[in-house]
Amino acid sequence: MLIIDVKNTESIDRALKRFKRKFESTGTMKQLRKRKNFTKPSVQKRNVRLKAAYKNTKFGSLD
Repeated sequence: MLIIDVKNTESIDRALKRFKRKFESTGTMKQLRKRKNFTKPSVQKRNVRLKAAYKNTKFGSLD
């Protein structure tokens, strides 16, 4: 849980900016997106291998 202490002299915009920065640094949205679409580890490994093979054929022979 994120806690942002707002001082009496601080504007709401400034506090909201601090909240957004803190929220982004925790990586909550990345984690939510990752959990939303679960892929099996074997499928992830296969995708990595396919991507590497594609890059190798596309950019491998730069002579």
